[in-house]
Amino acid sequence: MAEAAISQDPASAQPAPRRAPRQKRSRERLERILNAAIALIERSGSDAMRMGEVAEKAEISIGSLYQYFPDKSALIRTLAERYNALGHACIAAELANVHDRASLREVFGGLIDTYYALFLAEPVMRDIWSGTQVDKALLDLELADSRATGALLADVLVRISPEADASSLGSLAFLIMHLGEATMRLAVSLPRPEGDAIVVLYKRMVLRELLID
Repeated sequence: MAEAAISQDPASAQPAPRRAPRQKRSRERLERILNAAIALIERSGSDAMRMGEVAEKAEISIGSLYQYFPDKSALIRTLAERYNALGHACIAAELANVHDRASLREVFGGLIDTYYALFLAEPVMRDIWSGTQVDKALLDLELADSRATGALLADVLVRISPEADASSLGSLAFLIMHLGEATMRLAVSLPRPEGDAIVVLYKRMVLRELLID
């Protein structure tokens, strides 16, 4: 199931930070750092998190921490990249089950519900992406992620609609995925009933666009 696939520990995904650990001890230290950061963000948010606190919670020296991450932004970007990696795996696995328009409607609608549930349940993911508009590096990362997930969707659209223009389908898929991220951020910032309604509207618009003849 998509929800199970994307609910894995983001500290177990790739890619690696500034210092790519090769030895088991170094890899374990990296995971302690990331898990410490996750716990601190869950408690107080990323704005309040300090590198000294991360080092203390991970039970390492501040010097060792800076060998892995030069600053807090690099640490947060690594967490964002790892959440993205889990998302890519989930989307790819689910879209592999699409063979026609009917299955596209079922699978993609389910993915929207899964991502909304994830945004609601994951305070760290919600906190990271709330800072996207004020952090150029995170904004670039979000755009790259939208292009990557859009490419996954575009492959499916081309497969089920080979007669359509592939370039147009690629642009459509990119837009759908990028608007999806924005929709989730908006929805979780609103009172729950209003947020739920926003997601329903997004799903309705997207499925109508995807399934149009």
